[in-house]
Amino acid sequence: MKIKKGDTVQVLSGNDKGKKGEVLEVIPKTERLVVKGVNVRKKHIKPRKQGEEGGIIPVECSVLASKVNVVCPKCGKATRIGYSEEKGEKVRVCKKCGAKIK
Repeated sequence: MKIKKGDTVQVLSGNDKGKKGEVLEVIPKTERLVVKGVNVRKKHIKPRKQGEEGGIIPVECSVLASKVNVVCPKCGKATRIGYSEEKGEKVRVCKKCGAKIK
């Protein structure tokens, strides 16, 4: 996958279209990502120990990797990722401005 944990991404379609957030988790087996503040659902928690409180908490669920694009740190736009070689290393590059992405 071209998207890594810690990248800033922008959602391209769905209920959260246009939102930007940081990738918290990458699930390569299913081509899914967990993005901070995107696809938030409510989870009901039952108290397990005495004195512990139950309740309803918001939880980020996964989204398909094809529905997000990485935001370039230089030009600030959602862009596709390309690769180039520098000093024998494979480096991720912005397709719009050519800037190196960490």
